[in-house]
Formats: sequence, C-alpha cells, structure tokens
Amino acid sequence: MDLELTDKLVIVTGGLAGIGGAISQRLAAEGAIPIIIDRGENAAFVAELQAIQPRARHIAADLTDEKACREAVAAAIDIGPIHGLVNNAGANDGVGLDAGLAAFKQSLDRNLLHYYLMAHLCEAQLKANRGAIVNIASKTALTGQGGTSGYCAAKGAALALTREWAVALAEHGVRVNAVVPAEVATPMYERWLTTFDDPAAARERITSRIPLGHRMTRPEEIADSAVFLLSPRAAHTTGQWVVVDGGYTHLDRAAT
Repeated sequence: MDLELTDKLVIVTGGLAGIGGAISQRLAAEGAIPIIIDRGENAAFVAELQAIQPRARHIAADLTDEKACREAVAAAIDIGPIHGLVNNAGANDGVGLDAGLAAFKQSLDRNLLHYYLMAHLCEAQLKANRGAIVNIASKTALTGQGGTSGYCAAKGAALALTREWAVALAEHGVRVNAVVPAEVATPMYERWLTTFDDPAAARERITSRIPLGHRMTRPEEIADSAVFLLSPRAAHTTGQWVVVDGGYTHLDRAAT
C-alpha cells in the first residue's frame, strides 16, 4: 500500500531511538522526510536514515526550552513545509506522590508541555498543508501503574489533548490521533528490566500477561500504526486512541 507520504516532511520529537527511532525509520522508508528534534546525538542512526532519505535531518534541541523549540521548528520549515508532527519524546521517570510538587512539575515539563508547544508552533503549517498530528501516549494513562504520578498525568493529558485538538483543527482538515503503547521492547525498557534481581523472570511475568503471542510489542509495530495515522490513507480518522499492545491493556492485565 502506498501511504502517499513521499516528500512530506514530518517532525518526530525524541526520534533518535526506541519508538521515535522506529517511526523515523518507517517514515524514511515510505519516502517521507523525517526531521528529528532530539537533544541527544546519534550520528550513525542519522546517516542510516539519510542513506534512505537524503533530506532527513536531526536538529538538536532541548524540548523543555521554548526558544530552542522555536528555532528547531523554524529550521525544519527552512527544509520544507510541515505535513506532520509526532509528539513522542519523554520517559517514565518514576515521579510518584512522595516526590513533591517541584518534581511533579518537572515531570510534566519533560513529558507533556512540549507536546503542546510543538503543536502550537506547527499549527499554522499543519493547517496550511492539511497535515496530521500523532501523540504517543502510554497504557499507564488508562490503567495506572503506581509510583509514577507525573508520567501518568502527562500521558492522560496527551490523550485528552488528542481529542481537544481533533475538534479544534477539524475545520482545517488537520487530523489528530494517539497511539497507546504498553510493554514495548525498546533499549530504555531493556535497561529497566536489568534493575530487577532476575531480569529474565521479570520479563516472563510481564509477557505471560500479554494475550497476543505472550511477547512484548516491537517498536516497529508502534511505528507502523503511527505512520499510517499520519498518512492520507487515514484521511477520515481523527480523535482516536489506537492501543497497540497485544491486548494487554484491555484483555488480560494484572495490576501487580
């Protein structure tokens, strides 16, 4: 299926690795132009992208810095008109009820506020090009997790904003959807597993509760759904929360 994304520029925040990296790769493979906004560095990954899509770029920026974000979006527009935005950057930082208000605010800054800021900065371009936004959320917004108030609040807000923006932007032909992952085999997740005394046993406890295949979701599977939602092939889909998790969230999830 041709997703009709050739030469369409899409900004991906946190697009150098994990779910964001898989989305960047899938966009390039579909002929789109991924513009990664990420404070990190991964020259080898960017070179691989550019071998597929020579116009792909990485713009280094701290997403908690408004000035840096404004400059990054301006640099992206210099490359071409913006057709899509993937709000992805963030991390489950374990800021719970015991952490205090300052830590909670910092968690929202890292995981939520740049979702709004990037949508705000890209709004005019997305309207002009009848583009699309995909917000990467988390199953924690639907299920809770314990000990992670900041991240859950941010991801719950991302789901609410998905529906708010879908309504606000519908008259301009801009679609807004969310992808909701659960247990995804990213490098960050693998590092988390190593914090357990028995990582293999921890993995088995988790995957045994995932109905479809008793395995974790691959980043590429999240990317496939996200890129489809960005594409004109999803032209009449907006305001949706697409849960890509092997059935874990809704079919057979234990709270502990």
